Amino acid sequence: MTEQDARDWIETRFGVERTALLARFADRIVAETAHQNLIAASTIDHIWERHLLDSAQLVPLADAAREGDWIDIGAGAGFPGIVAAILTDRPVVLVEPRARRATLLRDIASDLELANVVVHQAKIEKLPADRPAAIITARAVARLAALFAIGHRHSDPDTIWVLPKGRSATEELAEAKAGWCGMFHVEHSITDPTSSIVVAKGVRQA
Repeated sequence: MTEQDARDWIETRFGVERTALLARFADRIVAETAHQNLIAASTIDHIWERHLLDSAQLVPLADAAREGDWIDIGAGAGFPGIVAAILTDRPVVLVEPRARRATLLRDIASDLELANVVVHQAKIEKLPADRPAAIITARAVARLAALFAIGHRHSDPDTIWVLPKGRSATEELAEAKAGWCGMFHVEHSITDPTSSIVVAKGVRQA
């Protein structure tokens, strides 16, 4: 898949205006990567495929979610959280423990006028569980069982978890099922046929 293919996929599904906003986000991430390690240098020339589309493909997988917050655990450089905030109208809660990254995320949300974004500088374990999320995501944060352990306080039986797990999805899901119950299925990533995304609902301790 080329960079143009990735951009076309997003534009076809989400429209020209949202895609243009994603382009501004991409430019900011590339510029900031010169000062801090946001994305690997080897992926800069493939940012639409490796990061924007890789995040955007999660949005349709959560289409059935009820109204409510989208929580992104370990938001990092904003993948997928900022992408979700651009491509949907949902309230998006970015949870990022590192002060420098949290400050950057707030600055990006302000610059892009994303009124639906709230950034918490905290570990998800320390964040008050005021209300269950409609959607929970995390990208390259921890193994599946660990994600359920640290995030389950923010879920209920209707929360949809959408978790890109690369090539280890099947292994991690088998491991997680030893301690966690729920409805699980695996979707193949459109950016890498060898990678998968775990979608879960009704996650609870076994």
